Amino acid sequence: MHPASSRVLSSCVASLLLIGGLLVALRPAAAPALGTDRISMRVEVYGLMGLHVLTLNTSVEEVGERYAINTHYKTTGVAGLVVDQQTRATASGRLIPASAQAESFRSETRRNGVARQEEVNFRPDGSVEGKVIPVVADAAAAATARGTVDNLTAYLRLERQLAAKGTCALMVPVFDGRSRYDLVFSDIGKQVLSPEGGQHLEGNAIACKMTRHIRSAPEGEQGEGAQQGKFWYAPLLPGDVVVPVRMQLETQIGTVDAYLAELHGRGVDLQLMK
Repeated sequence: MHPASSRVLSSCVASLLLIGGLLVALRPAAAPALGTDRISMRVEVYGLMGLHVLTLNTSVEEVGERYAINTHYKTTGVAGLVVDQQTRATASGRLIPASAQAESFRSETRRNGVARQEEVNFRPDGSVEGKVIPVVADAAAAATARGTVDNLTAYLRLERQLAAKGTCALMVPVFDGRSRYDLVFSDIGKQVLSPEGGQHLEGNAIACKMTRHIRSAPEGEQGEGAQQGKFWYAPLLPGDVVVPVRMQLETQIGTVDAYLAELHGRGVDLQLMK
């Protein structure tokens, strides 16, 4: 593999929980939950020169005022020979009007045979308890993360606001057990999408810009991941609901593109890519 492709893959992997947070389906803000509402998605991610670097699967369940998000991704093809990584992450908490309140976040990663875990509990009073295995001496302290949420819940907040108010204007403080950062979202406007990148999707979409401001991160990780990006949401499910259909993340070594490939739930079964 070309050395530049390897660097793109490493940066893309560092960004994947950020992408995973996007794949949170919306319910209409005013609609009550009846039983379990489950939506699942598959996203394909590409780096420099169109290199297919990984596949990401996400499911979202809502029961009453409770939500649970499960994300799994794995490097694939030639990319997996350079960085063999699997990550599973879960987040849960309470739904509140036009927003969500995190309660727990768990992430397990195995990269080239080395395992890592992050665990964070978010308390009702705003305090946070976090644990990293193995211990990282210069990880962000939970004491500095008061009032934060995990990154999966951050995007759930964005999407519930989109459903309720139709705007991306939002700032969410995030803590993942290792790093503390702010996700700042702003409106770009409505755009018309055409088929692209092997995804046969066209139609109207809402575009949002994301900027990531690092407040504290372990040594050597400050520059990892996407510092900004663009996301497109489209109404592919019944009701006043939009889902993320395309993502473009700007990293320190190039652009990473992600496309919604499959969407299942609420009577919808879409296959947008092979």
